[in-house]
Formats: sequence, structure tokens, C-alpha cells
Amino acid sequence: MPHLLRKFVAPLVVVILGVVAAAPVISQERSGSPMLLGVDPAALQIVRDSEPVTSFDVEVADSPDERARGLMFRDDFPDDRAMLFVFENERPLYFWMRNTPRPLDILYATSDGTVKTIARDTTPFSDRPIPSGAPVRFALEINAGAADRLGLRVGDVLLHPVISAIAD
Repeated sequence: MPHLLRKFVAPLVVVILGVVAAAPVISQERSGSPMLLGVDPAALQIVRDSEPVTSFDVEVADSPDERARGLMFRDDFPDDRAMLFVFENERPLYFWMRNTPRPLDILYATSDGTVKTIARDTTPFSDRPIPSGAPVRFALEINAGAADRLGLRVGDVLLHPVISAIAD
């Protein structure tokens, strides 16, 4: 009997403990807990030919966890708000809209803040990759329709202390 206990019961206990330990993580992912980042004290400005086009209060997502979570599960996102995703180096980026309940516009920008691509009116909850189309270092998410409403276009420049620190 002791041999039988070690052979079957001990592994079963390990599996049960693993399931119990993972339950909070699984529950949180399914519950849709949004990640709420603080608003950076410096506004992000978008300029064209050195002239201001618009500005946003910005949340900066610069850690792997913050970038992975982004605006997932966020039902409310004010029109004057943006989320700036900061990556370690320039490379082609692919975003998706998994667990993101609202459509967004995504501006992809190089290390100096120059907008290379704008993905407009993305589809909520979609797993379809949204490519940057070129190596970039930043992505800026804003509410869908804002890029058209504000006349944003490729070649505009994002200005923020985080971008300036990298560009220098």
C-alpha cells in the first residue's frame, strides 16, 4: 500500500495543488480586470512641420506586462487620452485587439517619434495581427476615429519626454 500511495496519490496531490495555485491567475484573466496606469504628467503632443496638431493625456506602457495588457478590458477611455507603448528597439510590431472591447486607431512611430503607419478603426476582440508595416519603436493607441477627426497622418511626429530621451 505505501508503494501504491507514492505512485498514484502523491502525483494526484501535486496536480491538485497546481490547479489550486493557478486558479487566481486563470480567474483574473477571465474576469477581465483592466490595467489602470497613471496618467503621465507630461502630455503627448503630435506636431506637423513643427506646428502642434493636437495633444493627449498619456498613459505610458513600457514594461512587458504593461505592453501585453494595454487597453484590454477597458470599457472607458476618454477621447483626450492615449496609451503610448514603448519598446526596447525598432522592429516590426504586430498588435491585436484580443479582450479589447472598443475600436482603436493605432499610430506606429520610429525612435524619433515619426509616424510610419496608422491602423484606423481596429476591430474589437479580434486576434487578427495589426502590423506596423515598418520597423518602429512606439505605438500610440487612441479612440477609433480620432486620427481622421484630427487629421493625423503618416509623417506627423509624436513628442513626449520618453520619446525625446530615446531619440537623443
